[in-house]
Amino acid sequence: MRVKHVFPLLTALAATAMACLPAGASAAYPDRPIKLLVGYTPGGAADAAARSITPLMSELLGQSVVVEYKPGAGGAIAAEATMRAEPDGYTLHLIDSGAMVVLPHIRKTNFDPLKSFKPIGTAAAGGLVLAVHPSLPAKTLPEFIALLRKSPDQYSYATSGVGGGGHVAAEQFKIETGLGMQHVAYRGGGPAMADLMGGQISVGMSTLAPAIPQIKANKIRALGVTSLNRASALPDVPTIAEQGYPGFEALNWYALVGPAGLPDDIVAKLNQVLAQTLASQKVQDLLREQGLDAVPDSPAQLTERVRADLDKWGKVIKTADIKAE
Repeated sequence: MRVKHVFPLLTALAATAMACLPAGASAAYPDRPIKLLVGYTPGGAADAAARSITPLMSELLGQSVVVEYKPGAGGAIAAEATMRAEPDGYTLHLIDSGAMVVLPHIRKTNFDPLKSFKPIGTAAAGGLVLAVHPSLPAKTLPEFIALLRKSPDQYSYATSGVGGGGHVAAEQFKIETGLGMQHVAYRGGGPAMADLMGGQISVGMSTLAPAIPQIKANKIRALGVTSLNRASALPDVPTIAEQGYPGFEALNWYALVGPAGLPDDIVAKLNQVLAQTLASQKVQDLLREQGLDAVPDSPAQLTERVRADLDKWGKVIKTADIKAE
């Protein structure tokens, strides 16, 4: 799934979408504040994505969109709360790809990604970055691969935890390159990044938000990003795909969903308000600071994204034998 920066297209989509908005939905909804559930603690990537879009969404809807945190179980607690909520449009969820398409493969969940929610639209997506401590002699991805082939299974890589975006992306990289590295699961991206900067571990696969300032400060060295296109925040860092692995892609994405049974007119209104929000240059800039790009789409396209990624990551998880702790 390519992530492109096409501001004029976003603006045109938003204008068309608002013109097609159902009149009944516009008049009747919303008439009180809307809760937007986030399945993680404040300060993380999901929180940053939510806070990038909620101010303008609130303005366009004429009611506050209030972020509410329900962390725990890899995002499952917020997902299950959404599933159980009244389908009236006043409880929404900015769900991430980890909870939606990875978690169900590694632990039992009470929700079905394709049946428990009403898709509204994707908000943002971004790649991850493969990075190393500056003391590692490899300065490029080819040099890193050569180093690992020379000393197989002697290096470990850090991620934010079992089944997280960094974990499955790194395992996909191992499968495609045939390399051996041991996974070290941390309790969050912060501790993993701290140890990578400190040299306690030499390799890490991280979301872009916590890595960008450390890369720019030369505290860690970026070898490649996992999106098909270079990250706008790190234009000098090549993609893994362009360094000998065409088609390699691993994205974290954030999507707006509601409970199954959410009326179609409310879905239509929310999708179009989201499209207009994502067409804002200010919102795009906020997202890019976090290593994310605005990715407006339709409910049907979001459903196809979920279906495709469930299949893709299911195969990676099975091949890598990833299991919940």
